[in-house]
Amino acid sequence: MRKRKPKARPLDADPRYNDPSVTQFVNNLMWDGKKSVAYGIFYDALDLVKARTTENEHTIWKKALNNAMPTVEVKSRRVGGSTFQIPIEIRAKRKISIGMKWLIKYARQRSGKGMAEKLAAELIAAAKNEGATVKRKEEMHRMADANKAFAHYRT
Repeated sequence: MRKRKPKARPLDADPRYNDPSVTQFVNNLMWDGKKSVAYGIFYDALDLVKARTTENEHTIWKKALNNAMPTVEVKSRRVGGSTFQIPIEIRAKRKISIGMKWLIKYARQRSGKGMAEKLAAELIAAAKNEGATVKRKEEMHRMADANKAFAHYRT
């Protein structure tokens, strides 16, 4: 076990929007250390979003991320021989991380040509509060709501 928590490394802001959360998103999107490819996919997706909508593409990305972030999750806890799903509030950094990972996961599962096209479609859907990512968030909230009777087992 660790003696202490490691220091959080600061992320550099991305070149186009000067936003560290974009860099975090690109880091999650990246495969095999190909960061420039991941940046290309992300920027192409935002260009497609800009072409398809009237709003600013960075604003739509932020809105999609906010709509994808869950506020509660369930964790399994064993109490007296039974396992309970206990609803727990999520830390701010974990919310962002989960939201980003879900957006990328469900964009990859979409049908379409190329990752930029899929990501753009998922971002637009999530910004409108629809799509697989938002459905997943609502499903998690429903599960937490159904198990709120076990909230007193929280540690």
